Amino acid sequence: MGTALKTYQAKRNFKLTPEPEGTVEQGGEALSFVIQKHWATRLHYDFRLELDGVMLSWAVPKGPSYDTHDKRMAVHVEDHPISYNRFEGEIPKGQYGAGKVIIWDRGTWHPLDEPHEALKRGSLKFELEGHKMHGRWALVRMKGKGEKQEPWLLIKEKDSYARPAAEFSVVDEMPDSVQDLAPVPAASASASCCADAALAVAAAQVSEPDLPEILSPQLATLVEQPPASARDWLFEVKFDGYRLLARIEGEDIRLITRNGNDWTHKLKPLHKALSALRLPDGWYDGEIVVLDSEGRPNFGLLQNAFDNEKTNDIVYYLFDLPFCDGRDLRELPLEQRRARLQALLKDAPNDKLRFSEAMDAAPEDILAAACHMGLEGVIAKRRDAPYVTRRSRDWVKLKCGLRQEFVIGGYTDPQGSRSGFGSLLLGTYDEAGQLQYAGNVGSGFDTHDLQALAARLHKLASKEKPFASGRAIGRKAHWVKPELVAEVRFGEWTRDGSIRHAVFEGLRVDKDAGKVGRETAQPLRRHVNTAEVHSTLPASLKVTHPDRVIDAESGATKIALVRYYALVGQLMLPHLKGRPVSLVRAPAGVGGELFFQKHADIGKLPGVRQLDKALDPDHPPMLGIATISGLLSAAQWNAVELHTQNANAKAYETPNRMVFDLDPGKDVAWPQMQEAAQLTRAMLEQLGLRPFLKTSGGKGLHIVVPLRQQYDWDTVKVVSQAAVAHMVQTLPERFVFKSGPRNRVGRIFIDYLRNGRGSTTVCAWSARVRPGLGISVPVSWDELAKLHSGDQWNIANVHERLDTGNAPWQDYAKSARSLTAAMKKLGIAPPA
Repeated sequence: MGTALKTYQAKRNFKLTPEPEGTVEQGGEALSFVIQKHWATRLHYDFRLELDGVMLSWAVPKGPSYDTHDKRMAVHVEDHPISYNRFEGEIPKGQYGAGKVIIWDRGTWHPLDEPHEALKRGSLKFELEGHKMHGRWALVRMKGKGEKQEPWLLIKEKDSYARPAAEFSVVDEMPDSVQDLAPVPAASASASCCADAALAVAAAQVSEPDLPEILSPQLATLVEQPPASARDWLFEVKFDGYRLLARIEGEDIRLITRNGNDWTHKLKPLHKALSALRLPDGWYDGEIVVLDSEGRPNFGLLQNAFDNEKTNDIVYYLFDLPFCDGRDLRELPLEQRRARLQALLKDAPNDKLRFSEAMDAAPEDILAAACHMGLEGVIAKRRDAPYVTRRSRDWVKLKCGLRQEFVIGGYTDPQGSRSGFGSLLLGTYDEAGQLQYAGNVGSGFDTHDLQALAARLHKLASKEKPFASGRAIGRKAHWVKPELVAEVRFGEWTRDGSIRHAVFEGLRVDKDAGKVGRETAQPLRRHVNTAEVHSTLPASLKVTHPDRVIDAESGATKIALVRYYALVGQLMLPHLKGRPVSLVRAPAGVGGELFFQKHADIGKLPGVRQLDKALDPDHPPMLGIATISGLLSAAQWNAVELHTQNANAKAYETPNRMVFDLDPGKDVAWPQMQEAAQLTRAMLEQLGLRPFLKTSGGKGLHIVVPLRQQYDWDTVKVVSQAAVAHMVQTLPERFVFKSGPRNRVGRIFIDYLRNGRGSTTVCAWSARVRPGLGISVPVSWDELAKLHSGDQWNIANVHERLDTGNAPWQDYAKSARSLTAAMKKLGIAPPA
């Protein structure tokens, strides 16, 4: 085998190439290996093993695979010097092997037999320990047919590291260099706060009290029309007031707003009434209002009550009971929770505490009567629904007119005899987190309003325009910091996104300005099963072999998978839009051969498009999917999984998200995964980031962090690596830095390598090529405690999740944060 370095040196002009000339040399105590990714005439992977002072070398066109069924061609080439292990750079044109070279992996290798004899007989078995390569492997020589270079096969041996190609493609999921990959860094003093927060979360989980300290209320979704039948729904008045939760634990009674603010000190008469009633410990949910002379809730009167610190007339309408008497009632049907609440309130003083009665009539008649009475609208709630701590379609709201919150971004000067200001300049945040101008409101103010509000506006004066560019604001404007929220009633939206005939109703001190978006009524979607969606498939779509079973465990057929993607297409498209997409095709179904494709001929894939080749000039164009037809074309082409990258095609060099894949090792119980997710969340939030959660559709969980498009791929990856390293050092009994199964028995690998250039993560709502066809589903952090697995939902039971949809991620777009603060806390210098 060994030809020393004569052939290597004869092929190169070392005056022109940056490659090392090298000599035969003595290596270290352990034998080294390196795999270099080499963009020569064709992309390939140069696999090198140290022996006898040189690096024995093979060119592997497709790179290694952890699937024991994959036999990867490995062409034996000339020996290289050991110093080549450190080479990363560009071999110039005209030189042998011209093209880019990166160090894709490196580490140590251990032969399982005497290596010289094994090489001679053509069967070398060995173990690898690198950043990406682990476990037992084999190089097997093929019978040659006169080739100048010997053909060998690189094969993964069966061990605990082996993984089906359906689950893992090491070259696709870990495409980047390990040149700068450092050992686990020492924790910096500035990052110690992350550890403290993480440990605090862990302690809280272990000793969580029966009655939670905090509780987020269930919120309703605005819809276009009432439910068709009152049989499955009950209807209540939509109160024109402030949402309020009461936490009662013995003598400790706290009154908490929907944003978690403690208003107990502002509501002393109400606190006294609750104390006198001696209700059981629990969380009580309702709305506070002030009634006018005709018994209708009046928001202006409520605001005046707080402004004047005269809250004796406030009435608390209670409508739900999430916790009571040491029990968590959230899983009980709504009707049962309300029955308990009504019984508890039978002796309540009617002037302070009231049960919110349900109305019994046809839905259309209830809404018409509410509007005729001058009420704001109606809330409809599913009778059998559990209580969830997020916005849900199990609660829907119907309004009598157009009315919502707006952020105040400025004001105009008063005209004539008017004082204070002329009108308020209003806006709402869009999905990108930008404040979009939405028009003015100049009516609905009395003299006191004008003077009091003007004083507050002057304190918030700003030289910077808070609104996004693109909309002209006609009159001379004075800008303010966008911190105040106004409740406004109006006649209609214009085509350019402004409101007309607006009337000011009051300030909302219970709403977070940063979460105010344009409220759009949704169609009321009924609960539906995947078997009911035949009509959603376009007539032009021809599904070949529709009855072929693709998953033996569930019995799912190809047509069932296509129908599933038709069902969830509208939910999935926002996660696909603008991002390079890779397809995992499974023509033979679960357990068969898989094809991971970042490139494809799109001639027979209507709706699938090729992205700009300049994004990755050394390869064919990447793929994009932005329509339902593209999604269905991919499914018809036997694509089961769809993966996305961390950047949009339009700004590919600056990723706009960071992903952490929590991958459990052997003997990791599900509660450990839940704890790990909370710990990771705590660490990321201490770094100033906003993490979002989704199931993986497999064994683990994915944590996704939206980012401002500010730093390049390398920087984002370095930050993710440092964050994970800090977690591992802080909690080594829970987390591990290396991915191999042997390293993570009883522990969890937080995979940060998905943040490299070209790396992918399975898309939200994508099915997985696993038994049962699990689905990756967005969930809220409040739901984490109730999850029972990473594949809780699959294509058979997804109908249980459709009404929730993407609601748990509704704040994703405006939650993007800069990495600058996180880098400072982790001790990472920003790039020059």
